[in-house]
Amino acid sequence: MGFVIARRVLAGIPTLLGVTVILFITLRLLPGDPISAILAGAPATPEVVEALREQFGLDRSIPAQYWEFLTNAFTLNLGTSYSTRQPVSEMIGQQVGQTLILAFAAATVSAVTGIVLGSLSAIKRNGVVDGFVRVTSLINTSMPSFWVGLLLIMFFSFTLGWFPATGSGSLSTLVLPAITLGLAAAGTVTRLVRNSVIEVLGENFVTALHAKGLRSRLIVMKHVLRNAVIPTVTVVGLQLGGLVAGSVIVETVFTRQGIGQMLVQAIGGQDYPVVQGVVLVIAVIYIVVNIAVDISYSFIDPRVRTALGKG
Repeated sequence: MGFVIARRVLAGIPTLLGVTVILFITLRLLPGDPISAILAGAPATPEVVEALREQFGLDRSIPAQYWEFLTNAFTLNLGTSYSTRQPVSEMIGQQVGQTLILAFAAATVSAVTGIVLGSLSAIKRNGVVDGFVRVTSLINTSMPSFWVGLLLIMFFSFTLGWFPATGSGSLSTLVLPAITLGLAAAGTVTRLVRNSVIEVLGENFVTALHAKGLRSRLIVMKHVLRNAVIPTVTVVGLQLGGLVAGSVIVETVFTRQGIGQMLVQAIGGQDYPVVQGVVLVIAVIYIVVNIAVDISYSFIDPRVRTALGKG
């Protein structure tokens, strides 16, 4: 297993390099000048502008800037923010916890909702319940998360007053953002679980269990779901990385602390080091999640453990 993990980590290095190269070039091709954003319209002489460019290393070539960023990143030095003059690694360290909490809460909403509705839809397939669940899942997947968030704020915050509309740091402020972020992902999980449960219900061993006189509920809970949930692990795991990235919109809508809102502010202020650092952290999280999914697979299904060992 240690060899498998090491191989997955090594395979993720080219991905990280590709992400950093594309991001680095794209940022510098965007219109505007970070020095102008730093000065925020304040008058400055050409000498002051040139001194700032030299201070932040913007006077050097793009390959030289990239090499410095890359070598520093290996020591967890992600540079210094143009706007706050704080180390980017410290800024991310202060905010990433809130984003991870939101992502895990949204993944929980996605997994629980998807497994429950998907199983119910499969058991009641081709009926009214199945049709309702399938339509609802499609609607959840299609609606933009910012629109869902605004609807939840209007109803549960302004109308009912059950949850705060903005803020972070407490359970009550986590509920609506987690639902907003998790609902769209739940639609995908619901459809996957439905198809998996229907497929497993048609297996011969299920027919044999029914022939032995076992109750249908026991068969579904103990045998069918165990086999049907295996492909769901992959989807939920991959969604977790996407949910971290999706927090950019949700944190902005709910004015939550986190690297998502930090990224939005950094893009608006052309704060290159912060943008580079946040995107790099999101990419690392995505790769770590993929490795965790591979490991969880081996515990759920021994056949996967054997395949990973041979691969």
